[in-house]
Amino acid sequence: MGFRVIKTAIAALMAVLIADWCGLPGPTSAGLLAILGVDVTRKRSIRTISARFFASVVGLLFASVLFHFLGFHYWVLAVYILIAFPVIVRAGFKEGIVTGSVVVFRVFSGGEMDVQVILIQIGLLLIGLGSAMVVNLAYMPAADPQMLQIRKRIDELFSVIFKEFAATLRNPNEVWAGKELIEADKAVLGGIEAAKRSLENQVIHPNEEWSVYFYMRKTQLDSIQHMMHLVSQIYQKMPHAEMVSELFDQLSQDVLTESYTGRTEKLLADVQEEFRRMELPDTREEFEIRSAILQLCRELALYLKIAKKDKAPSPITDRSQSTNE
Repeated sequence: MGFRVIKTAIAALMAVLIADWCGLPGPTSAGLLAILGVDVTRKRSIRTISARFFASVVGLLFASVLFHFLGFHYWVLAVYILIAFPVIVRAGFKEGIVTGSVVVFRVFSGGEMDVQVILIQIGLLLIGLGSAMVVNLAYMPAADPQMLQIRKRIDELFSVIFKEFAATLRNPNEVWAGKELIEADKAVLGGIEAAKRSLENQVIHPNEEWSVYFYMRKTQLDSIQHMMHLVSQIYQKMPHAEMVSELFDQLSQDVLTESYTGRTEKLLADVQEEFRRMELPDTREEFEIRSAILQLCRELALYLKIAKKDKAPSPITDRSQSTNE
């Protein structure tokens, strides 16, 4: 049973009991409105419930005029739809069209339209949608455990990718299917969606750390794809490639830590300095391979720069010290 189903049951029961206690006719209608009002996040709940309420009020106003002058005929409902729907959409209450239609069609079934009927329907709206609002704002499941799990999965996939880069640089004949890259992309996109839902549930003082982290990983994943293309251009064993493979070995460990260690960055600086002291290539083939290795180092430097700049959320107490490589 999903958590949203439980919330819906609580909101519907609350609305029916309150409407019955207030002595309003048709208290189950308040329960139906509560069911329509339950949503997945707090911010979205505020938006959609507001739209549903105002759309219903606008619909009632149009219906009261049409039913008064044209009577309660089926074709009047078609006229109501043709007139009221465009106005409701233009007013910005598109999400409330269904709720408003439920209210108007219920009034039509009663065959009576006066001030008292309108007040009763507004009362049912306030109780039904209000109950849904209370339940939505009262509690939403914590997103941090889910996002921590996603982050752990992404870090593990990145670690495997960097190990495969190192193995390929040592042995260009090494075959890697690259499935971890696809899985990492799916995990990152899942993390971004989870972070968005978390922000939607934070009405006051939203914390955007998780969004920053997953977008950082998305940017780094683009960098990794560029690195993968460069690694594929290194088709011969070379001491330069061996040196760079050690960088990826180190990075495969650093990416699993909760803080930015800077070890790979230091090693990269040492390797680049060593490259400057080495003799220039003798053949075109060697020149092309060393050029790919040099571009790979630059792409790696960009990856590390992104990691150093953007902080990643962590369950540890002092989040200000937490950045993943």
